[in-house]
Amino acid sequence: MNLKRIMASASALCFAAGMGSAQAAGEFDGVTVNLITQTGAIQEPLQRRAPEFEALTGAKINVIAVPFSDLYQKVLTDWASGTNSVDAAVFAPQWMVDYIAGGYLEDLTARVDGDPAIEQDDVGAFFRDFSEKYNGKVYMKTFDGDFHMMYYRKDLLEEAGLEVPKTWDEYLEVAKALHGKDMNGDGTPDFGSCIGKKRNAQSYWFVTDVVGSLTQSKGTSQGTFFNTEDMTPLVDNAAFRKALSFLKDSTAYGPPDELNLDVSDTRPLFASGRCALNLDWGDVGTISIDPENSKVIGKWGAAIMPGSKEVLDWETGELVACDADTCPYAIDGVNHAPFAAFGGWGGGINAAADDKVKDAAFAFFSYVTQPAQSNQDVTVGITGFNPYRMSQLTFSDLWKNAGMSEAEAENYLGAINASMSSPNMILDLRIPQNQRYQQVVLDEAISRYLAGEIDADATVAAVANGWEELTEEIGRDEQLEIYKATIGAE
Repeated sequence: MNLKRIMASASALCFAAGMGSAQAAGEFDGVTVNLITQTGAIQEPLQRRAPEFEALTGAKINVIAVPFSDLYQKVLTDWASGTNSVDAAVFAPQWMVDYIAGGYLEDLTARVDGDPAIEQDDVGAFFRDFSEKYNGKVYMKTFDGDFHMMYYRKDLLEEAGLEVPKTWDEYLEVAKALHGKDMNGDGTPDFGSCIGKKRNAQSYWFVTDVVGSLTQSKGTSQGTFFNTEDMTPLVDNAAFRKALSFLKDSTAYGPPDELNLDVSDTRPLFASGRCALNLDWGDVGTISIDPENSKVIGKWGAAIMPGSKEVLDWETGELVACDADTCPYAIDGVNHAPFAAFGGWGGGINAAADDKVKDAAFAFFSYVTQPAQSNQDVTVGITGFNPYRMSQLTFSDLWKNAGMSEAEAENYLGAINASMSSPNMILDLRIPQNQRYQQVVLDEAISRYLAGEIDADATVAAVANGWEELTEEIGRDEQLEIYKATIGAE
């Protein structure tokens, strides 16, 4: 189902959807909720659903959109300064720790427990028990499910006699073999690989996909960012350096301006048939079935992120071969570490907001996430919402009506399910000021490396030293305790 069909049926859905007993016609007349999120995807469904919700309840939802690079700080500054012009926000779950520490986020536990309309038991356990909670309390409501996956042109691989890449080395081999071919019949050479690598965007997550599959091989609780003995960054080693090499090597097979491309740029490139391989979140799958914009319908596939046949020896800092001891969760000798990058967009409410505003904000969260609305929105690429309910993760009329074939769904939903169920899943960093560790220090260093401003050694030093400085500033013992608790380390 494309966006036009959703909009055409919106009026009927407004009055057919179960709103829950707490929301009655006119209950929130005169109430305005100022809700902030990122520009573009995520903004779109919130803005589109707002008038429906207003018609049902009287509440006006004022959606404020800012670039992703500004979102964390905009929310923190508004709430920490006491300005409180923002009543609610839809943001990354990993940021909640900083908002909770300041006392800025409302505890939503009782509201979620008391709202049967959201069908919370249907929400995937990872999102329900990790992305929404901190210290056992619910502070966010999940709108979206996020895992990084690999996308590929099934038709091109078959024509070239190539297998779907299972390792990062194989990824580069396939990208090199297909780079420069005309992949969509327009007479223009196309690209072996498309990965968003723009600075101050959402590119810094991708290095962790590669590092993680080389560093974390003994389960989620092993972790991939820091040594759980002393909080030393897992950066000055052969695994991190190989990840840097992968990012640089893949750039040679990407669009000439790849370093300036965000995921919002690479997604339409893949759907228009210009990329043989692509790394991204679940959005690419739903964009690829859009009959109005996709030239790859029936030609694409998705898979769990590539892995490695070598993993890091934490003692020596060198890579060693996978075997039953070093890689107990390996599949056909390959260590996969699927990354729950971002953890799924979720909504949180300002604890300082007026009680009636809080009620309206949560009622809107409930409305958007209820199956009647959510089931439609997760099938449309422009929304930025990916499947997160268990009922959304099997092939059904939901996906058939959206235009996804059973074969496409088997690949797409299969990759998500394989990622969610992996015992070696990488959890996103959720320690105080994680945004400074990743979005500031890591992003700047990786961007400068890819731009040729610094070499690999200088990049390693920039990340390792930057993370060490932050850890010392914030408190090593406290950060280590929180990091270990987050990943479930002993």
